[in-house]
Amino acid sequence: MDGQTCPDFTLPATSGLSFTLSSAQKPLVLYFYPKDNTPGCSNEAAAFRDLYSEFQAAGADIAGISRDSLKSHENFKTKFSLPFALLSDSEEVACGLFDVIKQKKMYGKEVRGIERSTFVIGADNQVLKSWRGVKVAEHATEVLAYIKGL
Repeated sequence: MDGQTCPDFTLPATSGLSFTLSSAQKPLVLYFYPKDNTPGCSNEAAAFRDLYSEFQAAGADIAGISRDSLKSHENFKTKFSLPFALLSDSEEVACGLFDVIKQKKMYGKEVRGIERSTFVIGADNQVLKSWRGVKVAEHATEVLAYIKGL
């Protein structure tokens, strides 16, 4: 996807907001995660939270996306004191645009879910960098290093 332009989309966001890709601060770190309040997703959100001031200092913003409801997102955001928006993609609009829905194995069963992925979006909604099948450890640090190199 690197170098491609992503179509614009609008999703409901935490804090009663609406998020539109074309109106978002750029560069934007858009990270897709499977589910609120699960160990890997909680660790990933906390890592982006802990580095948020550095992302802001580098001129970038962050938004997280999953298929969870806004109510679930609000609770997750409060529980972990997340300073950035979480977007609810229950209809899989953005998930489809970024092709992050995959067949995965969970407890030995095939399930359809979000493949942990991160995208850096630049001006004109261009995908500058993408990471798929993300492993949480050190990922936020790696994304920040990329942002600082822009």
